[in-house]
Order: sequence, then C-alpha cells, then structure tokens
Amino acid sequence: MSQDPTLPPAMATTIQSFSHWMLLERGLSDATVENYRMDLTQCAQLLAKAGLQSWQQVEAEHLVHWANQIGESDLASRSIARKHSALRTFFKFLRREGICTEDLTGFLSRPRLSKRLPKSLSIREIDAMLACPRLSTPIGMRDRALLELIYSSGLRVSELCEIHLPALDLENAFVRIIGKGSKERICPIGEPAVEALLRYLTLARPQFVKAHSRGQVFLSSRGTAISRKTVWHLVKQYAHQAGIEREVTPHSLRHSFATHLLQGGADLRVIQELLGHSDISTTQVYTDVDLSRKIEEYRHFHPRERETPSA
Repeated sequence: MSQDPTLPPAMATTIQSFSHWMLLERGLSDATVENYRMDLTQCAQLLAKAGLQSWQQVEAEHLVHWANQIGESDLASRSIARKHSALRTFFKFLRREGICTEDLTGFLSRPRLSKRLPKSLSIREIDAMLACPRLSTPIGMRDRALLELIYSSGLRVSELCEIHLPALDLENAFVRIIGKGSKERICPIGEPAVEALLRYLTLARPQFVKAHSRGQVFLSSRGTAISRKTVWHLVKQYAHQAGIEREVTPHSLRHSFATHLLQGGADLRVIQELLGHSDISTTQVYTDVDLSRKIEEYRHFHPRERETPSA
C-alpha cells in the first residue's frame, strides 16, 4: 500500500498508517479500507489546495468547507455518508495516535441518509433464475451451486468468493463464514444447495483445478478463485435469461433470502445472526419490506380497493 505522491508527505504517511491500522487491527475488508483511503485522499487534496501540509494544521472551518463541497456534488447520499464515516473514523485514529488533540468532525452535521428498501425477488423469480445454469457443463454446475448457496445461506458476494473447502460441511449441511470485521458465523445450507454443491465438487470443480489453484470452493476457468466481478456478471446474466427485467445483483439474492425468511415467520434475531449483522437495526429494514408488500397485496386484492369509484 504505497503513499499517494500527489499529497503532502505528512498527510500521505498518516493516511497510509491509518489504512494499515484498519486492515490489520480492525480487520476490515480490503474493499472498505480502499474506499476509506480514497475518501481521505480526496479530502487531503482539497486541504492541500488550501495550503495545509499536515493534519495538525486542519481546523473546523476546513472540514466544513469539505463537507459543503461534497454535499453540493452529484454523489449519491450513501457515498456522501461513507465519506463522512471515513473522516470520523480517521479523526478518532488521529486522537488515538496523539496526532490531533480534538475531534473536529464533531462540528459537522451528519448527512441525512434516505432509507432504501432492499430489492428482493419473488420465489417464482428465484426458481426461474436458479434453473437457468446448464447442468450438462462444468460451468453450469458451478454457477448453479454458487447461486443456490447465495440464496440458501444469505451470503455476501465477498464471503462466497472467499469460502475454502474446509469451511464446507455438507454432511451436516452448514458452511463456516468469516464475515465483516473477521467475525465468524455458521450458516445452514438447504438441501437443494447441498445437492448442487456435491454435484459441482464431484464432477465440475476438478476440471477447473490448475497447478496454481488454491483451496477456494469456487474457481474460475483459469483455476483462480472466482472474482466478485464475475459473480455479479453471472447473476445479471441468469436474471436476464430468467426474464427478469429489473436490475438484479448478488445482494438481491441475499435480500431475497432475508425477506422470504421473514415472510415465512422467522424471528428477526435469527435472521440477524444468519446475515451477520452486528446491529439489529440493520436487519429491521426487512420488516419495512414485508409491510410494504402487505400493503401492496391489500390494495391489489381487497374488494373495496379494486372498485372503481362511480362519478
């Protein structure tokens, strides 16, 4: 993780130290650390234009100016919220390291984040999508197994790509997952997913293995671990084949897993554990999804709602 040559050396060094701390001590994912590093680099570039050479020189007015600039940009509200989160975490680190004596982010107003309901598929759409991969080919067997596993266990795409063979226990139908913050959880695997995984591991995976292959469950045609980008592409491909016109992502399958469990009567705390959410409030959004669908069903099927008012 090299320093950014476009920044004042003192600022770049501190961002680099923060990134190592996030990665090694906080155990955050490479993607999260890289996003935070980019956010802080953009902030530092703005501060450097104002003549600042180190984080000790930063004052509240500088951060307010930064917040106003990104607030007036065309960035999505979630991207703006992430940049604020990166800066708050960074200033806590600066105080911890004795670089700054005050957390100047306390002067910033937290951006208001609109509540976005997760996108989920119907059970019929899920069935149609899972039926698309051709089981007569190794790639089809692999793709069916990974789609079944995402939906069966509610996995994040990053978690799916990092599963190693010892983490699978198909005899007892569960998988051991290392999620965000290096937290471990046990996820059950449904019978269709177990069958798909057994077929893939027995008949297809050996054909993907190369001399340089490692122990990841899902391999690419090159013998390397399948990438998140590839999984995103496959999900979109099979959604299109299934005739689903709206955008579908791997997270759509994870959201569908949670939504369908809740609709089936599962306890919210259990869903929280299965998803690997540290805070129940993150899981509670699915209750809003369930409610919105109930209202939609009511309006569609209630006889008084279906009547057309007479003039």
